[in-house]
Amino acid sequence: MSQQQSTNDVSIDEIPVDVANTQSGEVDSGEVPEEIRSVTRELAGEQPPTNPLVVLKAARWWYIHGKGGTDPAFQWATEWARHLATDTPSDVEQFDEFLEYLVAVGFADEKAVLR
Repeated sequence: MSQQQSTNDVSIDEIPVDVANTQSGEVDSGEVPEEIRSVTRELAGEQPPTNPLVVLKAARWWYIHGKGGTDPAFQWATEWARHLATDTPSDVEQFDEFLEYLVAVGFADEKAVLR
């Protein structure tokens, strides 16, 4: 089970972390791994994931590759995980910012397509 990892490509699970491109703030939808893309789209959909570990995995990727703690996808994923863990209402304004961000990075042409 020993795998060689280059110093520019590190991971703690099967999703690689491109160290040279961390917290660049400029995410292109084509650069998002398929698993993260799928969870992110589900977070925007009518039936978001209910497993907080899956949600936090996506949050981690967005934190590392996006704008850090200010990345809207990271913020929404952590907000949704909080909602799942505490069963308290989630922040609707934060969700709207998340949808706008997904349009800005190229996940869809308009917010309505994501829902």
